[in-house]
Amino acid sequence: MKHFIVSFLLLSIINITKAQNKPAYQLFQNNGELANYDEMVKDLAQSDMVFFGEYHTNPISHWLQLEISKSFFEIKGKNLFFGAEMFESGNQLVLNEYLAGLYPENKMIPEITQLWSNYKTDYKPLVEFAKDNELRFIASNIPRRYAAMINKKGINALDELSTEALALIGPDLKKYFDPTVKAYAEMADNMGGHVPPNMLNIQTAQAAKDATMAHFSLKNFKPGNLLLHFEGSYHSNYEQGIIWWIHKIQPGLKLKSITTVTQSEWDEMNDEKKNTIANYIIVVANNMTQTNQ
Repeated sequence: MKHFIVSFLLLSIINITKAQNKPAYQLFQNNGELANYDEMVKDLAQSDMVFFGEYHTNPISHWLQLEISKSFFEIKGKNLFFGAEMFESGNQLVLNEYLAGLYPENKMIPEITQLWSNYKTDYKPLVEFAKDNELRFIASNIPRRYAAMINKKGINALDELSTEALALIGPDLKKYFDPTVKAYAEMADNMGGHVPPNMLNIQTAQAAKDATMAHFSLKNFKPGNLLLHFEGSYHSNYEQGIIWWIHKIQPGLKLKSITTVTQSEWDEMNDEKKNTIANYIIVVANNMTQTNQ
């Protein structure tokens, strides 16, 4: 009987150890070493803006976004505010009214144009956290209809828009857009020998999103604030996308980033990529269950 109990305990320990060796995620610094969550939060909270690059359907990204929001709020209080790719600038009034408690969610949702299908599982918790704590939440992205116009007609599509429409788009697009910048040049490079004739328009439309998110991030920022912005990781990896635009428009701000990669992607990265992709990297299991989008 005693031998049976010992064997059972050993088997239990082995099973627990195996379970512990299959983590859902690991958190790394960009020097390749494991990061401590609390130390990461303290470091990031000293920034002016933190850009959280997610995989849109990865639940680990979304869970950590909420946890980091709570941790930042403990440090920054009402100086914390949020921004998100998932909300278009034309929806700011509705979002503000909802955050102010003017009407319930079932009145807000039908008024939001192009609301992402995974809102309730992935972004609602962030909006509700902002609402409960009276924090600002910025709808930072370009309205999709204008990005589509630029994709079709190029940057000159802006000349066809009204003053009211242009107010919803980053005003620095014409001034600073450069298709040779890494983030946009790679879009063409990744197509190999199949670059479409409207490639410049595609690059410009992508830049319009980044420039607009940068513009509204800056427009709503005041010294002492901490912006936590949520976006697809390709909008902030390697200090490209939104981060490049902010440095271009208003240099001098302290910007840091978090990104999400799968375990296989992390394993394939060389040291240079690990060092430059972001300040902190969430490495998630390859077979992580996905949310719907």
